[in-house]
Amino acid sequence: MDYKIENSEAYVTPALVYYEDVIDRNIQRALKEVGDKSLLWPHVKSHKTLEIVSKLVAQGVTKFKCATISECEMAAMAGAKSILLAYPALGPNLDRFLNIQKAFPNIHWYALFDSMESLNTMSLKASLLNCDVDYFIDVNVGLNRTGVIANKVIEFVKEALTLSHIRLKGLHCYDGHNGISDPNERLKAIEKLVILENDLVEKIKKLGVDVFVISGGTPEFPCYRKLSNFFVSPGTLFLQDYGYKNLFKDMGYECAACVMTRVISHPNEENFTLDCGTKAIASDPAIRGVIAGLEDKTETVLQNEEHWVFKMKTGFEHLKPKVGEVLYVIPTHVCPTSALYPYALVVKDHKVTGSWQIFARNRKVLF
Repeated sequence: MDYKIENSEAYVTPALVYYEDVIDRNIQRALKEVGDKSLLWPHVKSHKTLEIVSKLVAQGVTKFKCATISECEMAAMAGAKSILLAYPALGPNLDRFLNIQKAFPNIHWYALFDSMESLNTMSLKASLLNCDVDYFIDVNVGLNRTGVIANKVIEFVKEALTLSHIRLKGLHCYDGHNGISDPNERLKAIEKLVILENDLVEKIKKLGVDVFVISGGTPEFPCYRKLSNFFVSPGTLFLQDYGYKNLFKDMGYECAACVMTRVISHPNEENFTLDCGTKAIASDPAIRGVIAGLEDKTETVLQNEEHWVFKMKTGFEHLKPKVGEVLYVIPTHVCPTSALYPYALVVKDHKVTGSWQIFARNRKVLF
């Protein structure tokens, strides 16, 4: 893809750029792949924009998953009908969740718990307000980041069912540990999880409660659609990034976001420096991004807060970009990259058409 922007000399760098036509293609690909759009429960954390949620709502997607209360507010303002706060609710976020549920009564809200202490506190707070809270149990299916260990879920359910004003509705089974490149091996891994998750559903049903499952991020959701009728919750694919595109070559989603940057210096014969430091691109991956058009022709020397130093690989020295030249870096991890910017320039047909606020990058908007 050609990421070049007309009149790029007019824009300050580094700048976050979203390519609207590519986002639209990624949305259509996801809708086709999921088949039944009612089972699509996408995450908003990658883009954090009202505009992309609104695009999905216009296509009939009404359920959204959020990591923060601010993201919940954004999804609500964009027209979502069902919203899951897919992050353990505790401390002040218990009250914030109750407040947002009251502020948007026409939306079906779901909290998430993996702690009986927090669940009990929410029950008490809901009782005092004489309201009900629907929730999911966060199930640890192998990522070991959050969640109730799978073999402890039924015990957790039995205790949870003794609480008032709080109603179990589902299981959240995020499997981000399954970063398997080979699609056949990925499918086999997901098949084992589907068996586990269906078993939990059946055991909970015997306790008198019907629950549904949300599972499957961007790499795994096509597997879940082949093997189950679970809700699926991809998020990254609407923007896509170099990390997922490189690791999961079978998926075919296009990178719709970049960081526009400039060459600011030639400090020696070998190196060139960009104005794209760690304040401009996610610094959690070892390889933080690739320069479009020079993906396999450069290597990183060092990166600081405001500088990123590269050199050309042997045999490509003649392609060293000039001082002042505008380049386009595809982030390896787009989700935290988006959160570094107050807005994204929006491009269509190589022209900047406006900007979208990265609305939910703030920790607090209304509540």
